[in-house]
Amino acid sequence: MEISEVRDIVRKGGDVARYRAEEARGLRAAVPTGATVVALDERGTEYDSLSFAAWLGQQRDRSVPAMAFLIGGPDGLDPDLRASAQRTWSLGRLTLPHELARLVLLEQLYRAGSILQGTPYHRE
Repeated sequence: MEISEVRDIVRKGGDVARYRAEEARGLRAAVPTGATVVALDERGTEYDSLSFAAWLGQQRDRSVPAMAFLIGGPDGLDPDLRASAQRTWSLGRLTLPHELARLVLLEQLYRAGSILQGTPYHRE
């Protein structure tokens, strides 16, 4: 696993579309070639932990070379970047700071791995 952070855009004024577009350029540049892109966005599909683990297992079984989970900054993801993702995933309907979203994502990846390995970390 590799975590790549894209520097936050300095915001001076209210040109949200420009800020999102600048962040999108940085995020696109950080995505490994051939990676399945998953945009984290409140409009995405919601999974419970077992369903997410099953989906992640399918990606593993298909030998997907890499996955990139994209978390937007304070203004969310650029709409074009979100639309270009192979999957859009919602961590829920709450608005989360991107640092907290990253923590929840990491925990769910760990939980999914534990479920797929059959370890007792996840309890139903």
